[in-house]
Amino acid sequence: MNKVIEIRNITRDFPLGSEIVKVLKGIDLDIDRGEYVALMGPSGSGKSTLMNLLGCLDTPTSGTYILNGEDVSKMSDDELAEIRNKEIGFVFQTFNLLPRTTALDNVALPMVYAGYSKTERTKRAEEVLNNVGLADRMDHKPNQLSGGQRQRVAVGRALVNNPSIILADEPTGNLDSVTSVEIMKLFDKIHADGNTVILVTHEEEIANHAHRIVRLKDGMVESDIRKERVYN
Repeated sequence: MNKVIEIRNITRDFPLGSEIVKVLKGIDLDIDRGEYVALMGPSGSGKSTLMNLLGCLDTPTSGTYILNGEDVSKMSDDELAEIRNKEIGFVFQTFNLLPRTTALDNVALPMVYAGYSKTERTKRAEEVLNNVGLADRMDHKPNQLSGGQRQRVAVGRALVNNPSIILADEPTGNLDSVTSVEIMKLFDKIHADGNTVILVTHEEEIANHAHRIVRLKDGMVESDIRKERVYN
């Protein structure tokens, strides 16, 4: 299989006063292109730190991280920002949308940083909003949308640059159970369309959508289980 993520012996230490807290203690992880992975673990297990490393929001203390063939573990902040915009689509629990901006412009935003023309941005953003079921909400601002619709805008923004991975941090954390089901169906569809999806969640029900569950404990991989693929 074609690996999109290769992590070898990743550690992450944080200074706390005069002490050093070892949060990640030598993690190895490979993720193939097109996989659907849930990252789980109790509070303090290191899953948020690992997610920040996977998302190039942070760099490891030691070890290597190859993302889509590039070693990102030693990159500068500017290089990481470029990689984030090009290779990673983020979906956050709190949506992180610009409040005074339409759904269309929120979705198109990563394309601004990537240097696309206005015409290209509009065309692609319309296409993506259509794919996430918001063709009739393109001109609405976040405060005119429900929580589920806002998260769909956030998912559209994550998809717009055709990233190597979609990284979703507790994507249903702020949604009611009915809306959560809808959003997870959307993630299932995104994966079925060929995208690599990594969910960070503490909810078993959400994790069960994935085909592989990696559990962390005390900064190490406790288990890594691939499920038999079930096709509906």
